[in-house]
Amino acid sequence: MRATIIHGPRDVRVEDRDYPTVRLPSDVVVKVTASCVCGSDLWPYRGVRPVHQPHPIGHEFIGLVESIGSAVTTLAAGDLVIAPFLVSCGNCPQCRNGVTVACEHLAHWGGTDENGLPVDGGQGEAVRVPLAESTLVKVPGITEPDDALRASLLTLSDVMATGHHAALAAKVSAGRTVVVVGDGAVGLCGVLAAKRLGSERIIAMSRHADRQAIARGFGAADIVEERGTEGVAKVRELLGGVLADSVLECVGTKESMEQALHSVRPGGALGFVGVPTGTPDVPWRYLFDTNISVGGGMAPARTYIPELLGEVLDGTINPGRVFDAVLPLEETPEAYRAMDERRAIKVLLTP
Repeated sequence: MRATIIHGPRDVRVEDRDYPTVRLPSDVVVKVTASCVCGSDLWPYRGVRPVHQPHPIGHEFIGLVESIGSAVTTLAAGDLVIAPFLVSCGNCPQCRNGVTVACEHLAHWGGTDENGLPVDGGQGEAVRVPLAESTLVKVPGITEPDDALRASLLTLSDVMATGHHAALAAKVSAGRTVVVVGDGAVGLCGVLAAKRLGSERIIAMSRHADRQAIARGFGAADIVEERGTEGVAKVRELLGGVLADSVLECVGTKESMEQALHSVRPGGALGFVGVPTGTPDVPWRYLFDTNISVGGGMAPARTYIPELLGEVLDGTINPGRVFDAVLPLEETPEAYRAMDERRAIKVLLTP
């Protein structure tokens, strides 16, 4: 089969790999029908995170079950499934508490499972899925979604679930004002998540017209292009002299975290989901003085997918709009370049 392999900074190749097979009783093999490039994939691509040896990449995909292990009873060949961005067991204390990203049997796409067996990356034609019943979420009654639904289903594997996590961590609820820092796919999904949870007013921080348009379509009432102290002042002006009740940090840099923290009113809440890259030390005294609560981290997508799936299927939310480009798998290197150069928000890959 063909699959994407990262060799080093700005060196992504689509290469021949052995087609996956069932190797353990709890495995299934999924034929990928759609995958994508994530903003976090750009960290090793840019050299920010080291690549010690070539390995498969990609952690967001949906597809059709092709073959199943002997212990699998709740999935069958032909089922359309969503793969969250990590493998989890569903039974350990962390999974039972909903924190599937801290599973005791955690495995990463493109890495190895707990038995030391290689796990395929999502940016390929097929994937062996360990712990399949606890990891995958079946899409009921659909095997051939149209393009729009396919895109929205794919967001549930990561970016929509992550935006939702940020909103929950920031305590978004009816009547609260929200600022979203970051206009990538996660930030845009954060806008949608905040609207879904009933936010009274959402401010999106963005300097790009195409992303601003999607943010407004998802429910943002205002756009702030300013940054730093000017950005904070603009938020305060828009909200009548106060800062936001809830702020979603969806980037992960030192600058974005500082922007987010100083956009929260005293007593408000900050939810952070950007993968940390050069983030500042926690300003404990500032948090103490302002009573701002900070939460978030890696989103337990497997926990959130069932809830969000129903609203995607009935059309309540359409997070697939964050995909503004579609390329065949063979053009994955161009997908990385387009996102790296900000020519695309998020690129969907087809087999």
